[in-house]
Amino acid sequence: MINITIPNVDVSITKQINPQLSNIYGFTDFHLIPRDYGGIFMFYNDQDELLFVGKARKLRPRIKKHFEDTVSDIKLHRDEVTRIDVCLIESPVHREIYETYIINELKSKYNVDKVMFR
Repeated sequence: MINITIPNVDVSITKQINPQLSNIYGFTDFHLIPRDYGGIFMFYNDQDELLFVGKARKLRPRIKKHFEDTVSDIKLHRDEVTRIDVCLIESPVHREIYETYIINELKSKYNVDKVMFR
């Protein structure tokens, strides 16, 4: 039997209601997300419900794309996102395994692929 645990969160940012500083989509700490590292990102709402899990070779551009893209799985639910957690994972194989595991273990709301619990 394989034992998988959810990796530790390396960066967690929350949306500010009335940001005074420069912000990207309401997240004033968006710059804390690494630009050139791979990993997994998780979007949460204000009730700490997991909305979406994704993986990326380069985290910051991929996360930004979810807020700008017209084909993103969360395009209709972007306003619900109030927290972004990021786990740095360089191995593409490990990213794939963790993403699938987290989607199914924590039952993310808007992931449509890789779902085994529905």
